[in-house]
Order: sequence, then C-alpha cells, then structure tokens
Amino acid sequence: MKIAVASEGKMVAEHFGHCVNFNIFDIEDNKVVKIESIPNPGHRPGFLPNFLNDLGVKVVISGGMGGGAVNIFNEKNIEVIIGVRGSAEDAVHSYLQGTLESTGSVCHQHQHHDQCGN
Repeated sequence: MKIAVASEGKMVAEHFGHCVNFNIFDIEDNKVVKIESIPNPGHRPGFLPNFLNDLGVKVVISGGMGGGAVNIFNEKNIEVIIGVRGSAEDAVHSYLQGTLESTGSVCHQHQHHDQCGN
C-alpha cells in the first residue's frame, strides 16, 4: 500500500494543492518500508488526484483540501484524511496505528494556502 502526505519538506502541508512535495510511504505488513519525496508537479484542477492514483496511492493525508479533489479521490476509492498537522512520518505512523482521524476540514478552492483556515 502507498500513502501520500501533502508536505512542506517533512511536515504536513496546510493545503493539498499548494504543497511543496508529496512524501510517499510504501507500507508492507503495516510497516513503512520506503519513503520517497516527489516534488508537486503543479496545481491544476483534477490533476493531482489522478497523478497520485497513477502512482498507486491508496491513502492521502493533508492539512486541508478542496472539495473537488476530495470527490475525485472518493471516486477512485482513495481514502482522504484532512485536518492533519505535524510531521508527515508521525501522521503515517498514527494512521497505521488507527489513531489518525480526519477532521473533514475542506478548503474552498478559490482560497490560497495562506488564507486556508486550517
């Protein structure tokens, strides 16, 4: 399984589409076996959910995310967890332990990352 964390370096980004990079965690037997950082290829409506789906991602973790992206992930049966703060690696470990919960905080698509309420 692959988990993608929208990130600013090693920290969870406040807004999915405007993150600097995605930390991709490969999971086997409920353990992290590989971590790869991929630069954000650009924020265009509908692009990033398809990009991450093509990488084989099954879970996406972010601070905030627009409703359009959430809907596309849901259509592709990719789990979305939003409202997360802190270290990307800590977030993934919390997810694997079953203690990471989504707050459901959805950013409005017209807002910029510095205006997002998350």
